[in-house]
Amino acid sequence: MTFESHRGELLAHCYRMLGSVDDAEDVVQETMLRAWRARESYDPGRASPRTWLYRIATNACLTALAGRSRRPLPSGLGVPPSDDPNAPLTPSFEIPWLQPFPDTRLAESDPAGIVARQGSLRLALVAALQLLPPKQRAALLLREVLEFSAAEVADLLDTSVPAVNSALRRARATMSEVGEGSVAEPDDSTVRDTVDRYVRAFEIADVDGLVRLLTTDAILEMPPVPLWYQGADAYCAFLRRVFAMRGDRWRVIRLEANTQPAFAAYVRTDEGFTLHTLQILTVTPAGTISHNVVFHDPAVFAIFALPPTLAV
Repeated sequence: MTFESHRGELLAHCYRMLGSVDDAEDVVQETMLRAWRARESYDPGRASPRTWLYRIATNACLTALAGRSRRPLPSGLGVPPSDDPNAPLTPSFEIPWLQPFPDTRLAESDPAGIVARQGSLRLALVAALQLLPPKQRAALLLREVLEFSAAEVADLLDTSVPAVNSALRRARATMSEVGEGSVAEPDDSTVRDTVDRYVRAFEIADVDGLVRLLTTDAILEMPPVPLWYQGADAYCAFLRRVFAMRGDRWRVIRLEANTQPAFAAYVRTDEGFTLHTLQILTVTPAGTISHNVVFHDPAVFAIFALPPTLAV
């Protein structure tokens, strides 16, 4: 019996459950070890190997989540957006921040992109999932993303079909309240064109060029700093501060994270170009930017294996 072919989709599932790439990798490894040790007791008449692995992984996630705080983004802390572009940029590493997911982890083991269906890895969606109690989270993901039947989910979670359906209704209601139901996705050419224009403006610190690409209510947030801004004016007022502090010479490495366009930003220093942030963009079908999550966290840089400097 082979388990490795399922590693990519299990990693994505555990990431959605836990909000952490590091924790998801640990749980997937634990799942593989448990499955190997219990392989003699596996009953193919009861479940497929894939279903059996999801049972192990989901319950391992539920155990891992017991007693833990949820992983938020700054906009999910319950505080209003800042109106001060000069507010102190004090990181709060004691908060267990939501981590981004590198798409290369999927490309290695899921080239068809099966686990990214329905935009289920979008950063805002994963952040919203963290608002759900763990069993509601599991029920929603198993039913609506992975498309297991209610009976299969009940078996996976050791509960009844009515309990699964009740958890699913509550989960859907919460997701609807926070505006994370189905969303319209832009086409690939729109994404490429919009990100190309954003990156060109960013590299030369062209704030006016950036503001033309933003929605009027665009959000900018910067974990691990517990600050966030809303609105094109506030967004660009903060960028003017950044460019005034760091200079107007930047380079980027284009990436994809959470199935969204992303880039690593490097600022010109005496050593060359030094890694500054990882930024994940949300592009609308109209070709504008509605959300930018800017990570300035060494742990996130390590997940993406980003070089600390670039040569001039």
